[in-house]
Amino acid sequence: MARRCGITGKGVLTGNNVSHANNKTRRRFLPNMQETSFFSDVLGASIRLRLTANGIRTIEHNGGLDAFLLDTPNRKLPVEAQVLKNRISRAKAKKEAAAAA
Repeated sequence: MARRCGITGKGVLTGNNVSHANNKTRRRFLPNMQETSFFSDVLGASIRLRLTANGIRTIEHNGGLDAFLLDTPNRKLPVEAQVLKNRISRAKAKKEAAAAA
């Protein structure tokens, strides 16, 4: 399971543990990954994602999963998020076409 956020792209960083005697050993700084589910109004289903806490706050701040993905340009989204965005946009277009007919 990758330790990279599907929204923000944050991943593992590396650095040093530095002791009182100034000995340096390598360490990893892991992102705060959370398994969360968001409800998609367009798809009418819950979407499970593994995101960082920062990614979850970003989605909530922008009005939910659908609004965040549809308003964000593809160049700022990872591939997994682009696939989900395409799924949501196709479902939204299908709903609008059904409502117009």
